[in-house]
Amino acid sequence: MNNHVRPLMLALALSLGTGVASAAQAADTGATTAAQALPGESLYHLQAGLTDQHGQALQWRDLQGRPQLVSMFYGNCHVMCPLILENAKSVQKQLPEALRDQLGVAMLTLDPARDTPAVLAEVAQRHRVPDAWRFLQPAADDVRALASVLDIRYRFREDGSINHTSALVLLDAQGRVLARSEIESAAADPAFVQQVRNAIATR
Repeated sequence: MNNHVRPLMLALALSLGTGVASAAQAADTGATTAAQALPGESLYHLQAGLTDQHGQALQWRDLQGRPQLVSMFYGNCHVMCPLILENAKSVQKQLPEALRDQLGVAMLTLDPARDTPAVLAEVAQRHRVPDAWRFLQPAADDVRALASVLDIRYRFREDGSINHTSALVLLDAQGRVLARSEIESAAADPAFVQQVRNAIATR
């Protein structure tokens, strides 16, 4: 090889290597900075992996950026879980149309083994929810941690059903809990709807 070419190739390789390292360091720094920017009480400090009803992988913290209406349910539930979905629909319908897209809605399954993305997509279709809603399958190891930060208590029964808290949790854009509505019917609590309005207005 030409003696002048070898040093040039070596310099180029070192330069590329440095560029890759710098990019990786920048990505790590960006992730760290984003985490540090969250307030201490943000639920998004929790590291949890999710897959949505379209098969798209994301992280729990990816929900930040706008207020979120969050709940936990499971697809094979035929009593309270349909009420949770209808109640959330009622909340959204009572918002002015111009504000509806400013509220995220995320439904996390308590039963990731059975509630695959395909099953969650079927649940979303069956209940005719807006396309923008996210039905999320947590990684199996993350379900309990997510339930804990959302204060959702649950336990599996011998017949495969799940006893669980039925509630909607309102998070602000940075993942702080602003309000909570315990579900008793399909009709939204007017006071909770007002809290959602306030959250959107002050985002």
